[in-house]
Amino acid sequence: MKTTLYTETSGAGQDLVLIHGWGLHGGVFNEFSKKLEPHFRVTRVDLPGYGHSDAVDSYALADLARLVQQSVPEQAIWMGWSLGGLIAQRAAIDQLPLKAIALISSTPKFTADATWPFGTSPDVLQKFTDELKENYRRTILQFLSIQAMGSIKAKEEIRLLRDLLFSRKDPDHLALEKTLSLLQNEDLISELGKIQIPCVAIFGAKDRLVHPETSDLFKKHCKTASTQIIPAAGHAAFISHPGVVRHILMELNQALLPQGEG
Repeated sequence: MKTTLYTETSGAGQDLVLIHGWGLHGGVFNEFSKKLEPHFRVTRVDLPGYGHSDAVDSYALADLARLVQQSVPEQAIWMGWSLGGLIAQRAAIDQLPLKAIALISSTPKFTADATWPFGTSPDVLQKFTDELKENYRRTILQFLSIQAMGSIKAKEEIRLLRDLLFSRKDPDHLALEKTLSLLQNEDLISELGKIQIPCVAIFGAKDRLVHPETSDLFKKHCKTASTQIIPAAGHAAFISHPGVVRHILMELNQALLPQGEG
């Protein structure tokens, strides 16, 4: 029996798939989706082990990308936030049937090292991994607090994310461990050149997890990429600056239309 993920769809127009970040679920996009619905048919996905989706045996990045692809409309634009963006990049590298990808605070490698200096410190991610085993709720809340730091609307973002966090069933513990491991260990830099579809990477100038300086390095490795840095935004620009992100998505969609349409 083929596994499919829980999805919710609303709106009309070009298909747009929204993929959430670590620890959360598709409900994080509920308010943002309302701004998109006049322009897109929006599908919000719960990744396996999160929200209303059952856990799976394999959390390999390529398997997650294919599982999302099997659960959503073909030839969609995929917008991935943080971990969700990593999945979208894998889907584009593997040339799954999608039109374009938009990345919100996501990079091909989340952990900093000598070759990728603008990632998150390995010690920070390891600390979350260690604490996850002791108190997963507290660990997720701490992670969400870091995501909102730096944003012009940090307090509102933290409040919203905390309210949403447990509005669906608790995430599967193994899913939390395995997907956090993806943030620690995945490195797609050498494969970005395989992406043949349009890609727009959106960064928050105040992001404490994915530094905006990543922008130039991303364009260097991904020839189809354009980048946008949103001033005063942190890790969740679709919450703090929904109108700006919507405009970027609409521009991306317009660029996909045959010349003379739209």
